[in-house]
Amino acid sequence: MLLRQFLIEWKLYSRDRVAMFWTFLFPVLLLLGFGVIFRSQGPALTLVWSMPAQASAADAELEQAMARTPLKLLKLSPAEAEARWRRGETAAQIEKDQDSYRIRVNSYLLAQGQGAAQIAQQAHLLAEARHSGLEIKLLPILMESPGHAHATNYAAFLLPGLIGLNLLSMGLFSVGMVNVSYREKGKFRRLAVTPLPKWIFLGGQILHRLTVVILQSVVMLVAGWLVFGISNQGSYLALALVLAIGTGCFMAMGFALSGFAQTTETYGAISNIFFFPMMFLSGVYFTLDSAPKWLQEAVVVLPLSPYIKALRGIFNDGAHLSDHLAGLVIVGIWALLAFGVAVKRFKWA
Repeated sequence: MLLRQFLIEWKLYSRDRVAMFWTFLFPVLLLLGFGVIFRSQGPALTLVWSMPAQASAADAELEQAMARTPLKLLKLSPAEAEARWRRGETAAQIEKDQDSYRIRVNSYLLAQGQGAAQIAQQAHLLAEARHSGLEIKLLPILMESPGHAHATNYAAFLLPGLIGLNLLSMGLFSVGMVNVSYREKGKFRRLAVTPLPKWIFLGGQILHRLTVVILQSVVMLVAGWLVFGISNQGSYLALALVLAIGTGCFMAMGFALSGFAQTTETYGAISNIFFFPMMFLSGVYFTLDSAPKWLQEAVVVLPLSPYIKALRGIFNDGAHLSDHLAGLVIVGIWALLAFGVAVKRFKWA
């Protein structure tokens, strides 16, 4: 009976082509799109130089110092540089300021502008030191991850984040929304008077979602390996256990939230209160390094943030479960609390 219910769930699910697209194809398209756009370490930092018609000796020394940096120098006339600045196309610009220089940073492009400005400051100090007869050696910078195995492309960072976000979407929308829809349409009332045991119905749903998660994750991993050459650096058993923990947590959240709504419209509003903060603040697409310290610490209590850190640690750095035990405990607590609420709030009518 459980097997039949499981097959029925898959048959119903496979008939919804829109759901199949968003579950299996859309995450792969996101991975391919962002992975190709940011395939390298990132775009070169561009510094616009408002260069006068006659370059001085100081200008030549500064240009020579900047040639030793990763900056992409774009030399323009003062009029061209000002026009580009007014169009909002410049992140950072260096220009003459009486006998010295100054750097303007676009307040709308701080991420690129501040980085370029800091490197330009460094180049200026090198030029000044050389002008004074000093030779300064810069400290070498080594880019690596804690596990010394992190791939250099953005896709390696993005893939675990997308898997975690897919689990959250599956729990809140594929589980929670479907159950509210069943209740709203009276399907639960009809099932309650049939010989079908309740645990068979719920068990069929759980098994179906588990297989969806497995297939979804396999599709993502294969796409990452074929297109970007990235693969799991840790234990596949640990990766499977983390996937199971996340599936249980987010499915429980979906069941719990479905107990607070009688219509799909109400459930959509309730679920989005949880979904959007976790999607934007849990490190799915980018880190929160530049965010205030209090925000970085606050988002740890949300289940998706420590979950993605654990998933990313195992996949990218070959970490062990013990390395992320505290975060997984937070996810487990959320799962237990959500399961308790789901049991208390669940109704067939």
